[in-house]
Amino acid sequence: MSRYTGPRLKVMRALGVELPGLSRKPLGERDYPPGQHGQRPRRKSDYGLKLIEKQKLRMNYGLTESQLQRLFKEAKNAKAPTGHKLIELLERRLDNFVFRAGFAPTIVAARQLVRHKHLSLNGQVVNIGSIRINVGDTIVLKERSRRMPMVLECIGQPSLSRPEWLHCDEKQFSAVVTRLPDAGEIPFPVDEQDVVEYYAVRL
Repeated sequence: MSRYTGPRLKVMRALGVELPGLSRKPLGERDYPPGQHGQRPRRKSDYGLKLIEKQKLRMNYGLTESQLQRLFKEAKNAKAPTGHKLIELLERRLDNFVFRAGFAPTIVAARQLVRHKHLSLNGQVVNIGSIRINVGDTIVLKERSRRMPMVLECIGQPSLSRPEWLHCDEKQFSAVVTRLPDAGEIPFPVDEQDVVEYYAVRL
């Protein structure tokens, strides 16, 4: 399954939650599923509830299904609780780091910054958003990229408050990882145990 490129607000309405990595737009008054029957209350099955939790992660971080499955398998083999480890691995993606540092309004936009080589990681120009960051890693925005209207708007007023696991120097357009992210610092509600149970019977 390829990466989703369709209407983002429609996805958030279907999942019933605002996903800051997917879109800056709020749900507003239309916080019900899209479609002519969206306002009718529907009772979801146990499978449906678990699917929604899984889709929250996939859509917010902009992953394909196969990418999320690979991360789940890695998290399952780790010593830490699977759900917590999965969220840690997702938060440690470079494109998410750029977004959480306040250089881009969404993860989608952050991935474009990385792909177009606007940033360096530890002094090296990179263009792969899935690179996994570690404690001490530093990103710096290139000189020519610091005048971009999107960057200037976001650096002064980021979409989200910056998490405690990174430190951002707005004057230098840089950010450093101070510690590994914790599962409780994810910027939207998700039941990671439902995600674990969803994949437990499918992988």
